[in-house]
Amino acid sequence: MISPTLLMAVVFIYGFIAWTVWLSMTNSTLLPSHTFVGLEQYDKLFQNDRWWIAIKNLGIFSSLYVGISIVLGLVLAIFLDQKIRMENTIRSIYLYPMALSFIVTGTAWKWMLNPSHGVEKVLQNMGFANASFDWLVNPKMAIYTVVIAAVWQSSGFVMALFLSGLRGVDEKMIQAAQIDGANTWQIYRKVIIPSMSPVFFSAIMILTHIAIKSFDLVMALTQGGPGYATELPATFMYTFAFQRSKMAMGSASAVMMLMAVMAIIVPFVYAQTKESK
Repeated sequence: MISPTLLMAVVFIYGFIAWTVWLSMTNSTLLPSHTFVGLEQYDKLFQNDRWWIAIKNLGIFSSLYVGISIVLGLVLAIFLDQKIRMENTIRSIYLYPMALSFIVTGTAWKWMLNPSHGVEKVLQNMGFANASFDWLVNPKMAIYTVVIAAVWQSSGFVMALFLSGLRGVDEKMIQAAQIDGANTWQIYRKVIIPSMSPVFFSAIMILTHIAIKSFDLVMALTQGGPGYATELPATFMYTFAFQRSKMAMGSASAVMMLMAVMAIIVPFVYAQTKESK
């Protein structure tokens, strides 16, 4: 007998995935259509310049977001691992942004960078007349502003992952290195960090997964603009499926995002399964 939970998972997860794949092979517009057109929507998708802009922005966003979050999270974790005073307070401060949703984060950063009443206005009132923070309306800076907000949101979570990994390293390995005369930097570089490869792998997989499906932060912060400067695959999918009444092409872009996520998750699951055996 199939449990209700399993039945709901099959219907509402795998069922809708199959439905989206089917829609991507039809000529659906505002409403679903059952006219099969094969891979025509994928051909249109890859001939759409806006899609390639979204892919390029995703490459910039994901590489910077994952890289900076990993480095910053690791540095913060090593800092807290020194058994400093007020560790719990500092850890809570770093973790606090993770308690916020990307919608709240995007709204807060949009407010701070608003020229009318944000940081620019405060600095100008303080006497810095030439102060300018037009990052959200500058096409060359907008995608990097999204990266900054996303890193602020996630670096505390990455720090928590690395801190738990640091606290889980075998003390005997560290003591052996100390007996051999290794200093603190050498112990971290040659003993502790190499032994944390599973933590690195998990952090990269989680952050990359978040980057690929990023939607709410961009919508709250820039709505994909100015122009297409912060367009990502998720915002492209939303625009074509629900605003331009091109459901089939929106479904095709959603399937491509799913394939990208699967390309990350499948190797992880395979590695975990192989390790458990």
